[in-house]
Amino acid sequence: MKKLLFPALGALSLLASCNFLQRDPLGSIAPENFFKTSSDAEASLTSCYDALQAAGAYRQDLLTMGEMPSDNCTSTSNDVSALEKITWTATTGQVGSVFRQAYVGINRANIVLRYVPTVAMDTARRSQILGEARFLRALNYLNLVRTYGRVPLRLQPSESGAAADINLAASTPDQVYDQIVADLQRAAIQMPATNQRRAAKNAAYALLARTQLTRRNWAAAVAAAQQVTGVSLARPFKSLYPAENKSNESLFEVQFASSGDDGAYLPDLTLPSPPATYPFAKFNIPTNDIIAFADTVNDRRWAYSGPAVAPNGTTFGRDHVSYVASGLKSTNNSGPFVYKWTSTTAYLSSNDNTYVLRHAEVLLALAEASNELNGPNNDALAALNQIRDRAGLAQLALAQVATKQAMRNEIDRQRRLELAFEGERWFDLLRYARHTQADPSATHTVTALDLIAQQRGTRDTNYLVFPIPQSEINTNPLLQQNPGY
Repeated sequence: MKKLLFPALGALSLLASCNFLQRDPLGSIAPENFFKTSSDAEASLTSCYDALQAAGAYRQDLLTMGEMPSDNCTSTSNDVSALEKITWTATTGQVGSVFRQAYVGINRANIVLRYVPTVAMDTARRSQILGEARFLRALNYLNLVRTYGRVPLRLQPSESGAAADINLAASTPDQVYDQIVADLQRAAIQMPATNQRRAAKNAAYALLARTQLTRRNWAAAVAAAQQVTGVSLARPFKSLYPAENKSNESLFEVQFASSGDDGAYLPDLTLPSPPATYPFAKFNIPTNDIIAFADTVNDRRWAYSGPAVAPNGTTFGRDHVSYVASGLKSTNNSGPFVYKWTSTTAYLSSNDNTYVLRHAEVLLALAEASNELNGPNNDALAALNQIRDRAGLAQLALAQVATKQAMRNEIDRQRRLELAFEGERWFDLLRYARHTQADPSATHTVTALDLIAQQRGTRDTNYLVFPIPQSEINTNPLLQQNPGY
């Protein structure tokens, strides 16, 4: 099959590459000549999902940026040293790749939203396609605004090389968030109720809950989380990994396949050899801090559950579900290692999917927002206890988390342990820092500013966002660099 790829910023044509159109590779074509049939509409939507598979998105860099600066992960690799040490600059590789790839996805979604409405096809499916495109645009913009703060808000496709078409000034974070909310609210109406391999209605509400939690819009976060229905937590916790569309806890995954350029990088980048192809200084190594933080005896997410077995049958270490403590006591192979991506079927080309949204996060968002809105209450406790119960931990009584701060501490704890290594920890720590800035009475055990101070010697608030890539500053005179960079 052929995969139609659309350009990110300022290209003159739509490009054809490999993998999902049943036709010969296309040359340069004008969009008005391409969007004729329902197959064209479906192909354009598939290109939006395809953008999430890139190294600058969920294949590698987005999850690396979401974990390496945090207290969850460490590494001796020079490739991620700037992220871990919080010494990134406007020319750091991941800083540029995540920014650029998000706009690849945004431009493809904008193309769908501009041209698919004119395609003669089943009206219900056309509406679903538009809803999915709005969801994907919102996801890319949420990744951008949480990472960089002020970013250009582009709502029309870039189809010419003209400076007026390419260059756009940055919008405020609130303007970007408002657009994300608008896209998700409309997407939730348009998207299908279920879709195993793609985003559906529950994914829109889950992403809306994440967005509103980030903005500290507590009532709106509760309302969005409560719209996620008909799902439950997978049991046991270990059954979630590797992700492969096997549980209705999964609300949205990025799909990977161990063939060509469709495979995931993370297993080879994070696992010892075997099962990885060869040993080198791995990314996202679990820190001693998080292992000490976890209950590795009783918590089923972290407790020993037997030898880890590679796809080829090789036993290579002690499996603690969320991580593996390898018995291979050689350089770069002693561990511990992240063990939520477990399959290395081909070098840098795994078929393990990556979770973007799952029901456990929605429950934790509901608990957090409800507690911040009303203090300790039965709704917050019920959501929190679902997470604890699945982990094999005793359920709490309201008297055990009787203050807002006590409940907040327990929610923060369960969020870190539940979602470890899945790309959310640094963004949570950023949220916590801003929460305390906005409300000094709302404290968190650790925030991004604590880690910034550890690494840089000062609580430098400029590092609560990453810099705009220097390459973008150089080519777009309307962009301004973030303060401190």
